[in-house]
Amino acid sequence: MEIYIDQTLKEKVPGFKIGYIQYNGIEVGDSPQMLKGRLQLFQESLYFDMLEKEIMSFEGLKEWRDTFKLAGSDPSRYRHAAEALYRRIKKQNYLPSVHSAIDVNNFFSLQYQVPIGIYDLAHIKGNITFAIGQANDEYEGINGRTNSMFNMIHSRDELGPFGSPYVDSERTKVTTDTKNAVQFIYLRPSISIEEAEKMTQSLKDMFLQIHGGEAKNFIIG
Repeated sequence: MEIYIDQTLKEKVPGFKIGYIQYNGIEVGDSPQMLKGRLQLFQESLYFDMLEKEIMSFEGLKEWRDTFKLAGSDPSRYRHAAEALYRRIKKQNYLPSVHSAIDVNNFFSLQYQVPIGIYDLAHIKGNITFAIGQANDEYEGINGRTNSMFNMIHSRDELGPFGSPYVDSERTKVTTDTKNAVQFIYLRPSISIEEAEKMTQSLKDMFLQIHGGEAKNFIIG
């Protein structure tokens, strides 16, 4: 499987990069108490932090909002996933535990203020390209709606779009049956490759600690 970034996306979003991790032989299930506890404590800490701070004072959230604008999306209508999580917590609507893979994603997304997606490799066909969507690009999302990818940064395979920093697809979602997966960190375009590699390695290490299996990681872009 090869990974590409479309030329138009490169031109519209200078510095666009993805942290890519591929997992094999993992076991997804209920989150260990350690992860549940860390996720809960971090949300509570953020809530009190946001009593005195505006959402856009968090640099990562603001940079990804600006990235949506560069791609052609309306960031007020289509909030990237990390911003959506922060807005939930600001209302003290804390994230429940879903399963171990989603909980790790949410924890790291909150910590680094960037969208993160994870996808079941069994339902991805062929190579993966990151691109900006055209008028007819869409998919059924895990939010229960048909989501247009028009002017939206997204990932696609031979079957079409399946993931984005906004919402992921039902087709490729990770479940407790997933054994092999790919994970994308939608890195801040401004960060260095060194910082990107460190962040990606940190996420991989924690994920393997909880799920077992093997993994490889690299930076695209």
